Amino acid sequence: MHIQPTRLTLLDLPFLIRNISISVIISLIGWNCPASMAQAPNTSEWRFYAQRTELAPAYWIENKVLFKGRPTLALAGNGKNFINGSWRHRYDIQPGRFYRLTTYFKPKNIKQLNRSILAQLAWFDDSDKQVGFVEFPAPRAWEADSGWYVLQQIYQAPAGASEARIDLILRWSAGGTVHFGGTTLQQVTSIPSRKVRLATVHHRPVNTANSKASLHEFGAFLNLAGEQGADIVCLPEAITLVGTGKTFLEVSEPVPGPTTKYLGQLAKKHDMYIVAGLVEKEAQLFYNTAVLLDRNGKLAGKYRKASLPREEIDEGLTPGNSFPVFDTDFGKIGILICWDLHFPESARMLALQGAEVILFPNWDSDTVLVKARSIENQVYLVSSTYSETMKSGIFDRNGKLLREATSSNPVAIVDVDLNKNNIWPWVGNFKNRLQRELPDIKAIKYESY
Repeated sequence: MHIQPTRLTLLDLPFLIRNISISVIISLIGWNCPASMAQAPNTSEWRFYAQRTELAPAYWIENKVLFKGRPTLALAGNGKNFINGSWRHRYDIQPGRFYRLTTYFKPKNIKQLNRSILAQLAWFDDSDKQVGFVEFPAPRAWEADSGWYVLQQIYQAPAGASEARIDLILRWSAGGTVHFGGTTLQQVTSIPSRKVRLATVHHRPVNTANSKASLHEFGAFLNLAGEQGADIVCLPEAITLVGTGKTFLEVSEPVPGPTTKYLGQLAKKHDMYIVAGLVEKEAQLFYNTAVLLDRNGKLAGKYRKASLPREEIDEGLTPGNSFPVFDTDFGKIGILICWDLHFPESARMLALQGAEVILFPNWDSDTVLVKARSIENQVYLVSSTYSETMKSGIFDRNGKLLREATSSNPVAIVDVDLNKNNIWPWVGNFKNRLQRELPDIKAIKYESY
């Protein structure tokens, strides 16, 4: 299966590529058999709400834009860029039980989809006091069919909760319109896990005869990771350069080429993904590149380092100009290389496209920045470095180093559950709030950049 990258300029691509099997799609969206089925309430059961009259968008029940033959709940900016309002409905629930919220929507003229259109879930007890956290289902919307998008996530009702309130929201879009339909809150058995075994390698070849010799040293550690059942392994930056005493240009090669062929054989042998840095030559240009090999040993994608330090510019390298995100059979991943980490925009661009894990081949870097990028984007980050001060390891979404690879123990492996919610005190699930609460894109544009 060849995996196609999604690009930053296409912010609203489907959550999953079409050639991933239905069973994988079910796993990733968190489907499991409901203990009781819930029908979407009639549109007449919903009530409009706005914090203040001045903020209210236009609202109506639409009988022409239908969802599965039924009327939809419409909201429109009505020429006011400060609008903020919702359709609201309450459901009876039981504390401690699991519920899957699903809602579909069709947007029109919405410039910042995940910031302006969202669902909100709040819990209440018998005295109508709010309990637990207010939730924002799903980190981002994904395209369903025929212009419809879907938001979906499973939650466990907090202790004492007897009702759940859903708000279907449009905000901050003067010319936008949205139609909501098919909103349900279904009881299910549990939140399914989505575990992945992340691995990294800490090794620095010294005085090797050539690129092939350096590469084969890494091969030994890839075999170790594969024998331990790693799903994806990260190697450092420029593995065909380190130890050789040569220049970037002298070790450059095409992609695909001999290095991807060798890595692909190991990926296929161990049924795992591999991310590794090398120097790419394409026509007259040279790039500091990281490649992704899939479980079948095929080249699944590549990332060209976008933020080049002066030293690499002086050697004649050219920067990349995009931040691709790649679909794997366990979720979405992104790749950064070394100097990229010093620019928060790089990791943020990957997170905004849905990256759940960032692989980070580097020569040397700053562990504090690794922790910051993990926290501020709520991603797992896998670092592989040559440095004895920078960490080769797997960092969680709180910036905690879960496992470190060292010179004496070169392979580190950790199992993580990508479906597990990371709840912050007083905040809740920050990953789901992230895209909803970013500044307006007009405020963060680099006008003179």
